[in-house]
Amino acid sequence: MVTGLLRARLRDIHLYVSLVFGAIFVMAGLTGVALAWMHELDAALNPTLLHSRSANAPAQAHAPTPAQVQAAYDKLAAEPGYGKPSQLMLPFAADDVYVAWYRLPAKDKGAFDTDVSRQVMLDRHTLEVLGERNWGEFGLSRPLLMPSLFHLHRYLFAGEAGKTVIGISGLLLTITSLLGLALWWPKATLSSLRKSVTVRGALTSRQFNYSSHRAVGFFMTPVLAVLGFTGLAMNLPEWVRPVVGAVATLESNAKPVNGPAEGRQPISVQAALAAAQQRLPQGRLSRVSVGSAKAPFEIRMRQPGEIRKGDGSTRVSVDAFSGAVLRVRDPLTAANGDTFFNWQFPLHTGEAFGLAGRVLVSVSGLAPLLFMVTGLVLWLGRRAMHRKARAAAALAAADPATNRQQAA
Repeated sequence: MVTGLLRARLRDIHLYVSLVFGAIFVMAGLTGVALAWMHELDAALNPTLLHSRSANAPAQAHAPTPAQVQAAYDKLAAEPGYGKPSQLMLPFAADDVYVAWYRLPAKDKGAFDTDVSRQVMLDRHTLEVLGERNWGEFGLSRPLLMPSLFHLHRYLFAGEAGKTVIGISGLLLTITSLLGLALWWPKATLSSLRKSVTVRGALTSRQFNYSSHRAVGFFMTPVLAVLGFTGLAMNLPEWVRPVVGAVATLESNAKPVNGPAEGRQPISVQAALAAAQQRLPQGRLSRVSVGSAKAPFEIRMRQPGEIRKGDGSTRVSVDAFSGAVLRVRDPLTAANGDTFFNWQFPLHTGEAFGLAGRVLVSVSGLAPLLFMVTGLVLWLGRRAMHRKARAAAALAAADPATNRQQAA
């Protein structure tokens, strides 16, 4: 009896969390299907914007040298329509482009306002400006489609408030997935186990909806629970860090600061990149946030053996005046708590397990829609049956003849 009551309570929690947050789960899943292939889709949609097109370009992939990055920076800094960017994303493949970022001023920014940055793309070989777009601006045009899906997936286009809602939704997705697993748990017999992982019945039948909800849920639960938790950890790390820090070692999260300027001019982008490369010569330069009087250079690199692909997780902070390396965040030698956080993004995108992982994340993105449809069908059907039962009981209570027949 206690088990039945507990099961009913778990089912209620599973139901009402899904009813309230189900639309967000479905939205996050469907946008996640595309975002698992974001860079490939973005480049395919925008070939003139995101592909260098020099005829004499070398075919092999390689990162630009610090001197080449400085040339790209100087090209933009000298153009009156552009000026000095705050960040440069560096090319790697032969047809990649430089992506320069410019912060757009926001007046009276509120919790629901989305940050918008100007992106300017340069051919990596000729330094020709290929075009630009506003990252964070909603739109369904080719240049804005993938950035819009990203901001919908992570921020609901509602700034920090939306980011918080998505983080909480990730936690609830993990909880409701695990509750679903508890509700799925069959009797300890082979026939019960076989039924619990088999889809049965006609496509429109209640049996089909019930069995598919249950069977697919069993296989998708581990993936959805991980996706939910990683979404929480990336969107609301301040909620997760204290918990992780209680059981594992975490490096200080304080931002490094420049030393005294002492009348010196800031160092060049080339000098900062060279300092980072000298400290980690095996690392590939992937991104640089340009230093200023207020903040040091922040240089992103990827080292061989990192779990994160693309830009990597290695970060080197370089003093904007002295050129001294202030801090190195090396994922290959990180403390266990920092290693835990370094795994969150690769797990969320599936890239931690290569092509198979990305395919699995894409497929799992369709699961919330299936669960929403089958769950609603089952819930509405159960409500209809309860209404019929109550109507029949009320009719029987109001009709003495029916009561006598039932008694007889």
